[in-house]
Amino acid sequence: MVSLNALLVAGTDTDVGKTVVTSALLAYWQRVFPHRSVGILKPLQAGVGDRELYQRLFFPDLDLAAICPQYFEAPLAPPLAAALEHRTIHLTQIWPRLEQLMQHHAWVLVEGLGGLGSPVTAELTVAALAGAWRLPVVLVVPVKLGAIGQAVANVALARQEHLDLRGIILNCVQPCTPESLEQWAPAPLITALTQVPVLGTLPYLEDCESLVDLAQAATHLAVEAIYPVQGQAA
Repeated sequence: MVSLNALLVAGTDTDVGKTVVTSALLAYWQRVFPHRSVGILKPLQAGVGDRELYQRLFFPDLDLAAICPQYFEAPLAPPLAAALEHRTIHLTQIWPRLEQLMQHHAWVLVEGLGGLGSPVTAELTVAALAGAWRLPVVLVVPVKLGAIGQAVANVALARQEHLDLRGIILNCVQPCTPESLEQWAPAPLITALTQVPVLGTLPYLEDCESLVDLAQAATHLAVEAIYPVQGQAA
C-alpha cells in the first residue's frame, strides 16, 4: 500500500537541488499548515550537509541521528563510504524511524541521495528502495544543459521499479532567464517525452536558508499534486 503521508524527494543526480526543494516544501507546509506537524528523514548521508541544515532551519530540538539514522564521514556513495569505515548499512535501522515519523506527523518528507539510480547499498538503488517502501516520489531535475536526457532516463528507471511518480520539479540551480528555461528544460517537451507532469519551476534562491524565501519559492509549484490529501484539507 502506498503511503498517504510520506513523499520521497528524489533527484536525477547529485547537486540538483533536492535539499533546496525539500526545504521549500517544509517551509511552505509550516507556514500554511502551522497546526499540522511535519517530519523529515534523510535515510543516509555521506559527508556534512543536509541533516545539519534541516536541524538548523526546522528541527533545532532534534538530534542529528533522528534526522539521519545512518551517517558516514566520506562524501561518497554510501556503500563506499561505509566500507571505508568498516561499517555496514543497516536498512532495518532506517525503516522503523520512517514508520515512527509517519505515525506521529501529518506529513513526512524523505530526501533521497544522488539520483534514482544511485546506490543505497551494494544491492539496492534509491529507486529500488522507494519501490520496496512504497514511497510516492517527486523528481527534481536541474535547469541546465542535459536536463531533458536526465529526466527521461530517471523516469524510465522509476517506471522500471513501478514507482508512484507524482511529477517533476524543475529547479534553477543558477539564475534562469525565460530563454534558458525554454532552451535547457522546456516543460512541454519533458512532459511529452516522459508522460509525467512538470509541477513547476523552483526559482533560483540566493539565500537558501531564508524561510520566507523558501516558502515563497514553493508557491511556484503545483502543491495540490505534492501535498497529502489531509494537508490540503487543513
